[in-house]
Amino acid sequence: MKAVLAKEEKNWINSVIKEEEIEKYMEGGRDFIDDEEIWEKLKQNQNPEPSRIRDILQKSLSIETLLSDETAALLNLKDPELWQEVFDVAAKVKKKVYDNRIVTFAPLYCGNLCVNNCVYCGFRRDNHVIKRRVLTLEEVKREAEVLAGEIGHKRLIVVYGEHPATGVHYIRDTIETIYSVKVKTKNGYGQIRRVNVNAAPMSIDELKMLKEVGIGTYQVFQETYHHDTYAKLHPKGTIKHHYQWRLYCHHRALEAGVDDVALGVLFGLYDWRFEVMGLVYHARELEKRFGIGPHTISFPRLEPAANTPFVQETRYKVSDEDFKKLIAVIRLSVPYTGMILTAREPAHIRREIIASGMITQTDASTKIGIGAYSDRYTEQELERQQFEIGDPRSLDEVIRELAEMGFITSFCTAGYRCGRTGDRIMSLLKTGKEAVFCKLNAVLTFREWLDDFASEQTKEAGEKVIQKELDELKAKVPHKVYNKLIEYYGRIKNGERDLYF
Repeated sequence: MKAVLAKEEKNWINSVIKEEEIEKYMEGGRDFIDDEEIWEKLKQNQNPEPSRIRDILQKSLSIETLLSDETAALLNLKDPELWQEVFDVAAKVKKKVYDNRIVTFAPLYCGNLCVNNCVYCGFRRDNHVIKRRVLTLEEVKREAEVLAGEIGHKRLIVVYGEHPATGVHYIRDTIETIYSVKVKTKNGYGQIRRVNVNAAPMSIDELKMLKEVGIGTYQVFQETYHHDTYAKLHPKGTIKHHYQWRLYCHHRALEAGVDDVALGVLFGLYDWRFEVMGLVYHARELEKRFGIGPHTISFPRLEPAANTPFVQETRYKVSDEDFKKLIAVIRLSVPYTGMILTAREPAHIRREIIASGMITQTDASTKIGIGAYSDRYTEQELERQQFEIGDPRSLDEVIRELAEMGFITSFCTAGYRCGRTGDRIMSLLKTGKEAVFCKLNAVLTFREWLDDFASEQTKEAGEKVIQKELDELKAKVPHKVYNKLIEYYGRIKNGERDLYF
């Protein structure tokens, strides 16, 4: 059964795409993804010599974005022993840039109405089994209260379908609503301090509106960089069918003054090696145009969704072994970027990938049904969700496991409020200086979370990590800085909140 578009929806669809905001960035009428060139580079860089691979690894350790030929060489690697070297260096790169911290967040789905018809998506327009809903602002507030006041999240990625009911004005209002929430906790208060947005491509004027209201990172996935595959999966007559409108949305965001943008691919739609190359082309294009690359890169794998047979039919499913490889290659190719491993993956895969030391961010206590946090349902109700979640564990459980691995969970958002964003943060990341700020603030925010939300078992594991971090900082930072840290740390233990460097 096909959904029938109302006249006002059709008018809205016809008004969205601004061709002049695409053409201004294109060169000779072409976009920056050349499918034939990508395949040619993958072909030309087959059977790379071990010495070349090791030279590439050293370049990545200097936190330089790799050239496409260098990424292609890594993707063609066959030797298991050399792959282990790749994994080891990828972990060293992450440690150099981000130290041993992991940032946590939660997704908040505000609506599942959508005018698009993407064949792999549970929320596609013609999927009649999905229960459609858009949260009211009061419902958004209740969701935020649970996330900030009961679970303890400080960051959200807020997700919207592409529909006039959840357009830019609704997004603006939900961001303002979420930032307004402040909930009493055991020893302090809960509050969302950074609202990142996963939404459809927008115009420059619309993105300026979101910049004014305090948008965090603007995240849009290209889904697949392969032109023909993209056209097949996103039917004609939909907004999303326009490849270049989506491809250049990060350009428009940066031009609009949004500080941080995020890239991603849905692995399983096309060949994973091609998609990794596409991500590197995209990162280098942003660096060339704006002097900064993506703040984060995500690499979700295709998951089952209600009444969505394409998921079972695809020829491009990514194995667990190849999944680990593509993560390592992205980490080395774009060494400064944050890397997000989502709860799409089952717990055992997340455990293995995080333990490998390449990841900077992950979600927890994840629910992706509309209104799912305050509704309290616990079963996998696919007719309420875009896809099936692989790891539904609580934030407390995930943090305890991270602590037992030796990672500190950071809830820090200080860098964004201190102006360490956009081009200002790139040099700090590439030199490792941002890792010091982050380590200081990770200790403070982790102390805050342990006192306000942790179970006794998690608190016990967390205390050991904090002590290790304090010992490292005492030996690493100037005496004056360490004394200020200890002062802030004591004030937080006494009930003050949101102190940062």
